[in-house]
Amino acid sequence: MQTAADAGDAATLLAAVPAGRRVALVDPRFVGHVHALRLGLTDPRFAAATVPGALTAQPEARGALLRALRRTTAAVGAGAPVVAPDTDPAPDDRTVPGRIAVALEAEGIAVKRPELGSLTATVPTDAGARATAESARDGVDDEAVRLRSAVKAHDGFFTTFAISPYSRYIARWCARRGLTPNQVTTASLITALIAAGAAATGTRGGYVAAGILLLVSFVLDCTDGQLARYSLQYSTMGAWLDATFDRAKEYAYYAGLAIGAVRGGDDVWVLALGAMVLQACRHVVDFSFNEANHDAVANTSPTAALSDKLDSVGWTVWARRMIVLPIGERWAMIAVLTALTTPRIVFYALLVGCALAACYTTAGRLLRSLTRRASRTDRAAQALADLADSGPLAQGVAAVAPGLRGAFTAPAVALLGTLVMIGGALFLPYGSWLTVAAAAVYVLLSGLAVARPLKGALDWLVPPFFRAAEYVTILVLAARSDAPHAVPAAFGLVSAVAYHHYDTVYRIRGGTGAPPHWLVRTIGGHEGRTTLVAVLAAVLTHTAGFTTALTALAVAVALVVLVESIRFWVSSSAPAVHDEGELA
Repeated sequence: MQTAADAGDAATLLAAVPAGRRVALVDPRFVGHVHALRLGLTDPRFAAATVPGALTAQPEARGALLRALRRTTAAVGAGAPVVAPDTDPAPDDRTVPGRIAVALEAEGIAVKRPELGSLTATVPTDAGARATAESARDGVDDEAVRLRSAVKAHDGFFTTFAISPYSRYIARWCARRGLTPNQVTTASLITALIAAGAAATGTRGGYVAAGILLLVSFVLDCTDGQLARYSLQYSTMGAWLDATFDRAKEYAYYAGLAIGAVRGGDDVWVLALGAMVLQACRHVVDFSFNEANHDAVANTSPTAALSDKLDSVGWTVWARRMIVLPIGERWAMIAVLTALTTPRIVFYALLVGCALAACYTTAGRLLRSLTRRASRTDRAAQALADLADSGPLAQGVAAVAPGLRGAFTAPAVALLGTLVMIGGALFLPYGSWLTVAAAAVYVLLSGLAVARPLKGALDWLVPPFFRAAEYVTILVLAARSDAPHAVPAAFGLVSAVAYHHYDTVYRIRGGTGAPPHWLVRTIGGHEGRTTLVAVLAAVLTHTAGFTTALTALAVAVALVVLVESIRFWVSSSAPAVHDEGELA
């Protein structure tokens, strides 16, 4: 930290700082809380940020900062104090940092102004104002504010009342010992994997240990985000780990329960895979709806207004959050039932609870879409096309097919293709080439569904329909096969494909777009993989070769998507965000 005698000296000192470093400019008369400065000057997610009396710039905004500072120097004089004359209409813009923030925005640099709430950050202009500011600062415990702000503002009932009251203190303990959010996230994953291993023993003691460890893993899962917010340690790697590890932990635990059940003489692999398919389809409904509507123009709906009205009543907020069975409630239910009952009961409860939650949330979204007057943007249409995950076969059909007209044509065609594919897998003779013919019809209909931009009111349903068609087809064909261990192999394949779909979602959320086209082409797209599994079932009917083929396909997909995903998320092209997560 260096002290500048005037604005011209500040420009000279900042110009001497190596170009790859963040710089900050703080008015010497600043009065406020340390955490206010921390919020304004240390958050890595923003190119530039400011609070009254202080400004920071990342390397990408350094050039604009120096230009603005030199213009300010020219305006107020090289020997002028770093507090500018009281001539600006906005009090926060009277200081040099305030002036520069306005100048940066004029150059098109987004300047983050964090909400300070009860925290104090000001530049008093006289002794009376300084005394008032110091009194306001001393009247608020900035550490208490920091702890409260470490907790996510909107969370589930179980997380809010059973975890966060103490996990925030664990987060502070970790911060004071130099632990990073990524280390805590990794500890949460390891704990969950140990829990899955305990469940895989198939013993009552193992199930009790698994339930306890799963809850410990969830506490750590809450702690990592709170630690990131407490210490403002947001990173690209953290975004990737936080976004994907929750799913990896939950689905690994399903596999552990299934293995344990088999050891106890009860094969529940179909239920485990069914639970994973249902949960993954729930998520894609959430993601698809949100992407279709988050930047819609004239985005209004009577249903949304009613929802906001219900949220104004305290008890309805928590009831509605619990109904959707978010991760906290879901993991608590899994942990308790694991310890007290059997894996079969755990999966029955999951299937029933998640099905009811899916019906509730999907019905609400359908009502909102049908009553909403909104114009979908090109960005939303592209996001839905990316989430559709169409491969070369569907894209080839879309390239030669005329765009289907009609407000609900795309989701209707996608639904018809899904019903044809799942119906063929369920009701046609197992191993019949008629199932492959059904897959060909599915390819045709899936291509027609995406032949025009997905801007209709219900077009956000297209990606969920495709996910259901692929996942359920794999589940049904594996379950109907007599090949040994076909369903566990199918579990691995769906896990690999689901990871690809989650990775796509979080890339879009980060503003960097979907995975590269070569990746989608290499792994075939949803219609290509579905057709391939149907062909494998016909060629390798009732033989161990079907299991081997599913396993090989799972390994191939996993290797391609994981290598590309890791390359992306650890590279500089990945967005520096920390995902706040969805309730589900």
